[in-house]
This record gives sequence, structure tokens and C-alpha cells, in this order.
Amino acid sequence: MSDSYFPRWRPQSSGAKRAGGVVATDERLAWPQMVAMGVQHVVAMFGSTVLAPLLMGFDPNLCIFMSGIGTLLFFAVVGGRVPSYLGSSFAFIGLVIAVTGYSGHGPNPNIPVALGGIIVCGAVYAVIGLIVSAVGTKWIETLMPPVVTGAIVCVIGLNLAPIAVKGVSGSQFDAWMALVTVLCVGAVAVFTRGMLQRLLILVGLLIAYVIYAIVTNGMGLGKPIDFSIVANAAWFGLPKFGAPVFDVHAMALLVPIAVILVAENLGHIKAVSAMTGTNLDRYIGRAFIGDGIATVVSGFVGGTGVTTYAENIGVMAVTRIYSTLVFAVAALIAIVLGFSPKFGAVIQTIPGPVLGGVSIVVFGLIAVTGARIWVVNKVDFSDNRNLIVAAVTLVLGAGDFSLKLGGFGLGGIGTATFGAIILYALLRRKPAQEAAV
Repeated sequence: MSDSYFPRWRPQSSGAKRAGGVVATDERLAWPQMVAMGVQHVVAMFGSTVLAPLLMGFDPNLCIFMSGIGTLLFFAVVGGRVPSYLGSSFAFIGLVIAVTGYSGHGPNPNIPVALGGIIVCGAVYAVIGLIVSAVGTKWIETLMPPVVTGAIVCVIGLNLAPIAVKGVSGSQFDAWMALVTVLCVGAVAVFTRGMLQRLLILVGLLIAYVIYAIVTNGMGLGKPIDFSIVANAAWFGLPKFGAPVFDVHAMALLVPIAVILVAENLGHIKAVSAMTGTNLDRYIGRAFIGDGIATVVSGFVGGTGVTTYAENIGVMAVTRIYSTLVFAVAALIAIVLGFSPKFGAVIQTIPGPVLGGVSIVVFGLIAVTGARIWVVNKVDFSDNRNLIVAAVTLVLGAGDFSLKLGGFGLGGIGTATFGAIILYALLRRKPAQEAAV
């Protein structure tokens, strides 16, 4: 790479092009191909970036728009050196629902309270990035080894499980349609290949949506989909922005999510480093800062907290195209979509049972991803320290164990996160003791 702040993206070498080889982070394809790849990255992040705000009662159109803005901010802070897309973070779902008392359907009237907490969380995240830039990442890796990060990620999925089940328990029809949705997503995951399989959530949701429309609008069973909101929506218009309210209780509950975002982003950068064969450790601090700033900006205008997306890392793994410039193109495409109220209206027609069924799959996948971190990093559960840390963390999170100390409160994810970190540190043996075992 060049010594300039941003890379001087050079065209892919002719030899690599003929061989269908890797496109490096500081290379680019022809512009029509760059736009096509940008669209693919938008589609990859679309399912989760739309699903997360819907589950919290945020405006998904605004969140798509802010995912583009956030990605551009991240791109600028890291100097175009780290290939990542920023979308709505699932780590906020449980605690946002807790602080707002959201019922699970329609717009969330208490979003301003959550926005204040999201902003403070993003600010703390950015401060952690400044510290990492100054002293490195070794302290983070010491505090949060794979047994801890795996447990924390697993807890996010387990903590959200009751929300998903409750959301589809309104009637037997809703419950059965949720199961149909689960089967649709599962079928796409197992019986398709290539990019279609990578988009299993989005494609499965679309299939379930069509089935629901046939059964309700066509056959008269269940609550039909109201398409009038799509017909009445304008093609172009400004997103509906919101303003934050800074509530001490909400901020105290949401701040611990910064630790989860750190673990998530660190894992993603390590994965990208392994794929590209480029050591990106020197950009980790700036990546945290960029993600933190993007979360703060999103919170100030009414959007969700954001994080780097595994879905887009998956696209890079499949295509072997790591050009960071592709993500700037994807961000611009997302911003354009954010200016279409009709696009947002289509999203709002997604039936509750279909959304609930997708939630069951997504939350389960989050939990399994945590377990995968243990497997990939070969966490030794014959070591009682690892065993106790994982066991206690899972129960604290799944049981939504809450703690209050004066005006400061922690929900299940918060207590599980800090519990895992503190418990691992307390049970840490000295080198001489480890050698004696």
C-alpha cells in the first residue's frame, strides 16, 4: 500500500484477472463490476440491517440510510484500509426493548430514550478505540480470550430467545406461520448453493412472505397484508429523523454493549486479516473509533447502533474481492435506498409471524456463533476455569439476571458480559500454577 492516508486503488493486475484471482484491499475492478459488487454487499447486509430495527421498533428505512453513512464514516477513519460494512447491531436489541418497554409490533414510541443510551455507548466505544490506538490490543485479548467472547456472543442469542417466541405466540395461526418461516429459511440454507445460500435469511423471508400473502390475502385465513401503505408512499423523500433523550437509567443499561461491540469488531478484523493475508492489527484502534463515531451519529438522528457485519465478510470469503473501495460504493447505494419512502413501506408490510419466525432462526444462529468461537479457537473445557466462566455466563444471560447498584443497573446481557470478564480475571492462575497442572 502507498504511504498516503487513503490507498491509491490500482486496477486489478491482468495476470490475476485472467486467473480469476484475489482483488487486494488496495486494488479495484472496472467500475461496472465495482457497482455490481456494491449491490451484492448491500443485499448481503440487507436482511439483518432491516430485521434488527424492526425488532426494536425503529424506522428500517432510516437505519438502511444510516448504515451507509456509518460505513462512509468508518471508511474515512480507517483511511480506506479495512474492508468492512457497518449495519444495525443485534447486541442492542434486548436492552433497547428493556429500556423502552417495546411490545414487539409497529413503531416504538420510546425510541428517544434508547437513542441517548446508544450515543453514550458509541462514545465509550470510541474512547476504547483511542486507548487501543495508544497502547495496542494485548490488554483486550487478555481480558477477553475466546472462552469469554464466545460466551458473550452466545448469550446475546439466548437472551433474545424469549422475545422471539413471545412474538409469535399471539395465536395458533401466528405460531404455525412462524414455523413455516423457519422451514423456508432452513430449506434455503440446506438446499441452495452459492450467493443464494449466503442470503438465506433474506430469501427465506421472501418465500415465507409470499406463502403468508397467499394464505391470508388469497385464502382468507389470518390477518391479511395491507398493501395500501405501499401504494400511498412516495418514491422519494427524506428519512424520518429522531432526536435523543438522555435518561441515566437507559444510558447505564446500554453502555456495557460497548464491550460486546469491541469483541465483535476485534473478531471480524482478525477474520479479515486471515482472509486477506494482511496484518490489520495497527488499524484496530481506528476501527473501534470509526464504529463508535458511526454509532454516535446514528443515535443522534434516530438510528440504531452499528457494527461490522459478518455477512459482508462472508461475501468477501466467497468472491475473494477485498477492495475497500467496494464498501464505499455499497454505502452510497444504501444511502440512495434510504431516500425512498416506498422502499420503507414495503418493509413495513412484513407480517409479524414471518418476522418472528426469522427472529427464531437469527437469534439461534447468534447463539451458535458463540459456540463456534469456542470450537474454532479450540477452547479447552477440561480446564475448570473455562468451564465455570462459560457455564455461569450462559445462565446469567439466558436467565436475564439483573443487578442494580444505586442508580446503576445491568440487564442480563450486561451482567453476563461483565461477569464473564471479571470471573475469568479472578480465576486466572499465575504462570507457575498453570505449569504445575
